[in-house]
Amino acid sequence: MSYGIKAYKAVGIKDDLAVADPHRVIQLLMQGALENMAKAKGCIERKDYAGKSGAISKAISIISSLQGSLDMSAGEISDNLFSLYDFMLNHLIQASREKSIAKLDEVMEILLTIKGAWDQIPVSEREKGYQLQAQKTQQQAVGA
Repeated sequence: MSYGIKAYKAVGIKDDLAVADPHRVIQLLMQGALENMAKAKGCIERKDYAGKSGAISKAISIISSLQGSLDMSAGEISDNLFSLYDFMLNHLIQASREKSIAKLDEVMEILLTIKGAWDQIPVSEREKGYQLQAQKTQQQAVGA
């Protein structure tokens, strides 16, 4: 990909993030992780191990961020997602060490399933979630 196209794409993503709601930010993070895993697969096939390491490192960083952003007070759903993210992180480390496309495929399949469910959340439910989060933040601020 040429420098100009990469720069244009980077600006587009930054612009998208600048106006994105929290739901959209999560979508963009998931997409970024998937793109980096796909890039890592191509690097493994081409025996570009430096590229593979960079792409997997980016995917690990993104998934770690997703895991760290979970509201662990939400209960079972956040506990399950935490465990899935932990599984994905471990598999990505193994995929990097073993140069395993199969392990990358496993992680991509799980993340695609999570992203598919995330993409299906109706706008009305997102709005309820934003309101609940705002109330929770306000209560914490008053209590502090």
